[in-house]
Amino acid sequence: MSTANPWVLVGKVTFGKGLFAKQDIPQGTDLGQVTGKVIDDPEYTSNYCIDLGDSLSLEPRTPFRYLNHRCEPNCSLYLLDAAYEDGSPAPSEVHVEALTDIPEGAELTIDYQWSADGAIECLCGSNKCRGWIVAIEELPQLLKSRARAAKKASKPKAKSAPKPR
Repeated sequence: MSTANPWVLVGKVTFGKGLFAKQDIPQGTDLGQVTGKVIDDPEYTSNYCIDLGDSLSLEPRTPFRYLNHRCEPNCSLYLLDAAYEDGSPAPSEVHVEALTDIPEGAELTIDYQWSADGAIECLCGSNKCRGWIVAIEELPQLLKSRARAAKKASKPKAKSAPKPR
């Protein structure tokens, strides 16, 4: 049985790898479940992990490991409740949905929505680029803290008085 996703394929992008449409994808299409290793560690981070809430993170496998950020994404992640065979709650399933009609060959992207304390400069190039990979509601906080840091860095340092001889 093939586990290949019929909608997507991994390809090269400027900064590594990305995910591309194998065919035209209609808006609203569920492109599949993001599978991978679930890690129970509140301190766990990586370049690819997805926060599942509480102390759980999902380290995704190919192909969805290569969903890149864009401030104007064409896809989004959504969670589905899951249960083990005995009916007890399991970690939520993460799925990818097309937000727009996506033409064959286009890169599939999501908005990472990182917290302000983990934000990095954004190079997505979209018309509505925020300049930072950060959740839109945390952008004002990030910009305020960056302005304070820049102001503090630009103040001249006080010169110390010469030591008496």
